[in-house]
Amino acid sequence: MPRVIIANDHGAVELSKRIKAHLEKRGYEVNWLGVKVEERVDYPDMAKLACNEFLKGGYEFGVVNCGTGIGISISANKIPGIRCALIHDLYTAELTKRHNNPNFIAFGGRCNYQDSVEDMIDKFLDTEFEGGRHVERIEKMMNLDKLV
Repeated sequence: MPRVIIANDHGAVELSKRIKAHLEKRGYEVNWLGVKVEERVDYPDMAKLACNEFLKGGYEFGVVNCGTGIGISISANKIPGIRCALIHDLYTAELTKRHNNPNFIAFGGRCNYQDSVEDMIDKFLDTEFEGGRHVERIEKMMNLDKLV
């Protein structure tokens, strides 16, 4: 059974519950590290927790959520080896998988999306990475933190 990790702050508790249930219906084993009640927790801490667990291995991808998805995705992208995409709609869900092949995706629990988060996750999961010229671009992207 493929495994996925989820983490969230207090701004995305209900959204994370929905995502967990949806991924389980799709056959994933979900390791939910996020908070399950709306008690304040800082999204950088939750991103670090999820990313460090992911980097131990054994996970297909991760999902991080905060109020807007912005802060937690920026935080996740500060962790070497993590490539987190903030998804807004079906188009960005498809294109990020085809071109960027992220190992994390992010959403906002306080956002009103035109497409359901479940549909965006399905689009992401059902899309294949194109490879080709995108492999070199991903390598360049992942090496940017080594530049001074």
